[in-house]
Amino acid sequence: MDMGAKKLGFGLMRLPLLDANDPASIDLEHTKKMVDLFMERGFTYFDTAWMYCGYASESAAKEVLVKRYPRDSYTLATKLHSGYIRTKEDRDRIFNAQLEKTGAGYFDYYLLHDVGAGSYKIYTELDCFEWLKEKKEQGLVRHMGFSCHDNAEFLDQMLTEHPEMEFVQLQINYLDWESDAIQSRKCYEIAVKHGLPVIVMEPVKGGTLAQVPEDVEKLFYSYKPEMSVPSWAIRFAASLDNVMMVLSGMSNMEQMEDNTGFMSELKPLTQEDQGVIRTAVQMINSNIAIPCTGCSYCTDGCPMKIAIPKYFSLYNADRQEVKGKGWTPQGEYYERLTHTFGKASACVGCGQCERACPQHLPIIGNLKMVADYFEA
Repeated sequence: MDMGAKKLGFGLMRLPLLDANDPASIDLEHTKKMVDLFMERGFTYFDTAWMYCGYASESAAKEVLVKRYPRDSYTLATKLHSGYIRTKEDRDRIFNAQLEKTGAGYFDYYLLHDVGAGSYKIYTELDCFEWLKEKKEQGLVRHMGFSCHDNAEFLDQMLTEHPEMEFVQLQINYLDWESDAIQSRKCYEIAVKHGLPVIVMEPVKGGTLAQVPEDVEKLFYSYKPEMSVPSWAIRFAASLDNVMMVLSGMSNMEQMEDNTGFMSELKPLTQEDQGVIRTAVQMINSNIAIPCTGCSYCTDGCPMKIAIPKYFSLYNADRQEVKGKGWTPQGEYYERLTHTFGKASACVGCGQCERACPQHLPIIGNLKMVADYFEA
């Protein structure tokens, strides 16, 4: 695995859409332009998954990348998710569909998706670790690994039991670095202990660290006026020695230009930069209400079709509005979304969302809070 490659990966999870309420309506022409700039600037790593963009991301990868570039000029990663497999046959059914959807011929990196205490049982029962090894022996997978949204203790156990894993994908960003729930730092240290390179997901925490409170933005710009707000978050993750790749789910050309700009010549964070970030973390933590990353794992099985991440994002945004501003647009957005999706108050408390949430958020309680706030 190339630890010397440029460290920015294109996450094909939050692509530009033609219809904001239809995650599968990917704007392919816009995405092609983004891919072209990414490749032109010397970046080659692309990350997709079975359910991204309403199951359309892997097919989009074929259109925007695979059909347009020689196979050896880019690196493609995708994943098998435990939520879609019930039998051993399901593993090949999905893998073969992924080969067909992407047209890639083989995957450079293949991950068991979101390995945690619950899914680990499924992956073990269905012998997915042995299965993945066979895919590697057949040349259909070049590097095998997994993504993990669980605590450091679990990660340590998993890596001890599966030393054949070649890399691990972890949620690492400056806001979660010392978080008790996410344990970014502790998980990173476990990966280092086991000698595994790390691929970073959620470096900007689903956009949260791109739209920081105004006082934090001022802090960053007063210190380094030439650096964008998201660049602080991505450089934080990329500056870690054992990190081989930082994935950014870029949604438009502006984000692509910014990210590929400062990552072309990565300047690792200095001690002084780290101090600025520690101050920013204290300021953000005093502001944010619901630390949702917008990954949407919770929405797939919601019986009431509640747009959980969208509602949490509106709630956070409204709580961060400047005091005394009067009218804010978030209530209008909420009301419009309820024409397409279930209201927050429609939650029946079934708990499937909480089981699916990589951030372990108390979603049911948070939905009650959002309902009281926007539906009052």
